[in-house]
Amino acid sequence: MYQYTKFFPKKDRYSLGKKIDTLALSLIELVIFAGSTSKEKKLPYIQKAIVSVDLIKILLRVAKDIDALEGKKYIVLQQNLQEIGRQLGGWKKSIPPLL
Repeated sequence: MYQYTKFFPKKDRYSLGKKIDTLALSLIELVIFAGSTSKEKKLPYIQKAIVSVDLIKILLRVAKDIDALEGKKYIVLQQNLQEIGRQLGGWKKSIPPLL
């Protein structure tokens, strides 16, 4: 993600680009926390990670729409985020509901 946001125009790099980078780092943290906690405590982290992925997708779309991000780079990032979203969704489904 950082490899793409560092090439945003200066006016967008320190606002939109920084927000995207921060969310991406937060997503990594949430996945690590979810992976290292007990099964009963994983669900909140996974749900927050899914929300982070959705928010990153929206912000990347905004970046593409304002021409801060090239179309080809946008497609690559969206494909990667789609895969991450699918994996998080599968992980969420694998956790049994708490009674």
